[in-house]
Amino acid sequence: MQLHSGLPCSAHGIEDQKQPSPDTESPSMEMYRSLGLQAPGRKVAGSPRVLLLVSSLVERSVEKSERLLELGQRKDALTIFHGVRAPALSVCQYIDRIYKYFGCSPSCFVMAVIYVDRFLRNTEVLLTSLNVHRLLITSMTIAAKFMDDAFFNNAYYAKVGGVSTSELNRLELKFLFSIDFRLQVSLETFHCWCLMLEKESAAACEGILVHIEWPKQVLPFDKAKEDC
Repeated sequence: MQLHSGLPCSAHGIEDQKQPSPDTESPSMEMYRSLGLQAPGRKVAGSPRVLLLVSSLVERSVEKSERLLELGQRKDALTIFHGVRAPALSVCQYIDRIYKYFGCSPSCFVMAVIYVDRFLRNTEVLLTSLNVHRLLITSMTIAAKFMDDAFFNNAYYAKVGGVSTSELNRLELKFLFSIDFRLQVSLETFHCWCLMLEKESAAACEGILVHIEWPKQVLPFDKAKEDC
């Protein structure tokens, strides 16, 4: 599927909708550029801002979930994504590592967060320090292969993520079945999540807890809208 040049993705993972005129697409394009999401064929100098915002959103969501577990307000469902102990690398360091070695488009990080959100909605799992790294490497592997025209095999992605190839294969299969293989993302949904990341940026700068929650707590947008 052809995507018009105003979109911040490089391939076919985001559903094309009515193409806006140059005048109406400017606000969205300004936000996409601010996040470091480039149009096809364009390179971003340095690390795109979206990495920091995704890291912040995920880390704060983990903190929220673990507080609920400590208070006994929620119970977590153990899955193959859970480890015995939290990895030494922080979420931010892990995401930076993925960006460095995956060579994928920055939009894949937004897509990966959307996929993790779908996974959490369809399961009883909470995002914690014991499962966040495996969920990230799995969702990023899927996003890179679905979004970009050029990508590596699972053996390479497993090495980057610090897991075995056979484990990543199992994680990927489990993840895909858990989200019913729903990999397509509408432009509206993608835009919603970009706006969410901008809200996360503002909240982090002010040192407050933004009212953005993962599913089963408080949904970030109108429940009537898909994944928003």
